Amino acid sequence: MLVIRLTRTGAKKRPQYRIVVTEKDQARDGTYIEVLGTYNPLAKPAAIQLSRERYDHWVRQGARPSETVKSFLKRQAAA
Repeated sequence: MLVIRLTRTGAKKRPQYRIVVTEKDQARDGTYIEVLGTYNPLAKPAAIQLSRERYDHWVRQGARPSETVKSFLKRQAAA
């Protein structure tokens, strides 16, 4: 089963995340199929970049977004 979730990048105590499509049983920082965007929680306000076109493509293919990624979509829609 495919999922859309975050994978951590960045240095110690300086997290940054990629929004990726991956298999559900992969490790958090394991291999992924495609990078859909990025999330930087340290920016004020938190910076979220997400390719809505590619997101919609993967959802049509059966990928399920995590709760966190769903909340990012709500934030982008409100902005």
